[in-house]
Amino acid sequence: MRLNIRTIATVAITIFLIAPFNPCAKGAAKDSAGVTGDPAVASSAVSAAEPVGMPSDPMPEATKQTAVSYPGGRNMGVPRFELFAGYSYLRAVPTYADGNRLVWLNGGSTSLAFNLSRYLELVGDFGAYTNSEMRFTGGYTGTVNVDNSNLAVMTYLFGPRVSFRNRSRITPFAQALFGGVHANPVSLAGCTVNCTLLPAEDSFAMTAGGGLDLRLQHHFALRLIQAEYLMTRFANDNDGSTEIQNDIRLSSGVVFRFGGNPHQAELPPLTYSCFVNPASVYPGATIAVSGTAINLDPAKTALYAWSVDGGTVSGNSSTAIIDTTDAAPGTYTLKGHVSAGDKAGANADCTAPYIVKAYEPPTVSCTADPSVVIPGNSSAITATGMSPQSRPLTYSYSSTSGSVSGTSSTATLSTGGAPVGTVTVTCNVVDDKAQSASSTASVTIEAPVAAPKPTTSELCPAHFDRDPRRPARVDNEAKGCLDEVAQTLQRNSDANLAVVGSAASGEKDGKKLAVQRAANTKAYLVGERGIDSSRITVYAGSQNGKIVSIILIPPDATFDATGDTPAQ
Repeated sequence: MRLNIRTIATVAITIFLIAPFNPCAKGAAKDSAGVTGDPAVASSAVSAAEPVGMPSDPMPEATKQTAVSYPGGRNMGVPRFELFAGYSYLRAVPTYADGNRLVWLNGGSTSLAFNLSRYLELVGDFGAYTNSEMRFTGGYTGTVNVDNSNLAVMTYLFGPRVSFRNRSRITPFAQALFGGVHANPVSLAGCTVNCTLLPAEDSFAMTAGGGLDLRLQHHFALRLIQAEYLMTRFANDNDGSTEIQNDIRLSSGVVFRFGGNPHQAELPPLTYSCFVNPASVYPGATIAVSGTAINLDPAKTALYAWSVDGGTVSGNSSTAIIDTTDAAPGTYTLKGHVSAGDKAGANADCTAPYIVKAYEPPTVSCTADPSVVIPGNSSAITATGMSPQSRPLTYSYSSTSGSVSGTSSTATLSTGGAPVGTVTVTCNVVDDKAQSASSTASVTIEAPVAAPKPTTSELCPAHFDRDPRRPARVDNEAKGCLDEVAQTLQRNSDANLAVVGSAASGEKDGKKLAVQRAANTKAYLVGERGIDSSRITVYAGSQNGKIVSIILIPPDATFDATGDTPAQ
């Protein structure tokens, strides 16, 4: 295969930039009859060789990437001119068509676009394409080298283009171009007779299609793909009629962008919003300030300024701090300004309100324990103070009588010398802002009450009416009662007993039996139950009945012996 210098240079530059294809097929010819250098095949149809292989994906993987936005997410302006240079590939559809000379060609193309507006452009397009071999059909089917010292085909097209510019790096476009195509004569190398296979020919041509540009910066972009339908009207050498040929053109390369304003063309007016956090504070607290500028030109340095009508603000960037130490309680306004130039749309202001709140006064509760005392005793006073803003508190106390001492949250009320009655204690708190609160508690001083005098109590009685023959005998039932009495005496070791024996009316020797019954009862408690005899006193009672009454006498208690006679 022979390639001229221009073809090699075109392909080498294209592969270096984007390497989108790896064409394997060779040759281009026309599908109509032509003159050959061999009379034996003079009437044979001439066509291009079928390609060995065709790239399945004209766009290389290296250019298949997700588009990302410029800083700020904007289209960085519309250039005045766009110059494209790159590789182009032509192919007939279908491959064999009457009169078509563009069966399989490789080359390069360039275009210059003038932007009338953001979307509309006028385009001038020039392309040059070549081949290296031809294959004959008919009687002679060999492959013949072509003398292609000149490029085989040139296109010159003009027309409008519509570009869909958006906020990303990717710019899709569609275009329709009209013009002509010139095909150089094609001759066989080393031929001496009838060597011109295809004569020079000019034809009307038009394209319709579109592509994608990947903008790397304002002045440089990659044309990832440009795919177009190409129509030509070459003559059919068989009968001389003009035919319409259908082709495709695929291109890829670089785009140089000139002129235009890379920034301001798509920048809307600058807007500014500012925020404070928190929006409500107490005096002395700080407030964080932040500003958000939208449509800020990333190529320019923004200048920030802040001012407040309460407190002080510091900061010269998009953030600042408000100090409210010197601010009185009230509502204030933060003002912010951002500037990215002298134009009106490059300056913006913002405002944000904030509140400095007054400190809330403290609260206090007051309690006394105990709340009732006798003269001379004391009561513990507790003050529970609270500041809503946790300010430091100072405690003090006073009372209507007696004396109270203490400077913390607890104090002591002394009632020495205070009269009987109610004492009111006042608990006071004051914070460091001189705000105060008070609360009271009452303590009652009562005169002491004498303890009640102990009294005697009657325990279970012992009965003696069940044994007529032995009327003074302590039987088992009486012993059960006396056992309980003994246990009571053991629990009350400081108590004594009065044992009062009685006789029934008309009973013979009644008084004697009464004393004997009481004596037997004492004897059982002393002898059987181990009670100290000095703790038991025996009486002869006047009660009507064969019974012994037993009375428990606590310390300091007095036994009323009216009607009873002590017995020895």
